[in-house]
Amino acid sequence: MEKKAEEKKYFTYEGKPMVRRGDVIYYGDMKEKYIVIFTINSKKTVGDLEVADSVTIELSTNNGHGKEKVIRKAKRESLYSAFDVGEFWLRDTLENA
Repeated sequence: MEKKAEEKKYFTYEGKPMVRRGDVIYYGDMKEKYIVIFTINSKKTVGDLEVADSVTIELSTNNGHGKEKVIRKAKRESLYSAFDVGEFWLRDTLENA
């Protein structure tokens, strides 16, 4: 009997995968030319939850390890607003590439 390779399933936002490693979130399809990297710089506690209160957004080329180039960079005060900006940058860049 043949075993089927299981596909890794990722969280998605607006149809693109997100992968988190510590305080860094990679957003976008790794097969595409550009990705967005969100770095959580600091957090605060609200009730029982830790929420990001400083996030750096970087639109980057996706050329391989060590060959990436940052195209755009910004800072936002919440993860929600950072994703709003990053998703727009990525969509706009991929449509015009």
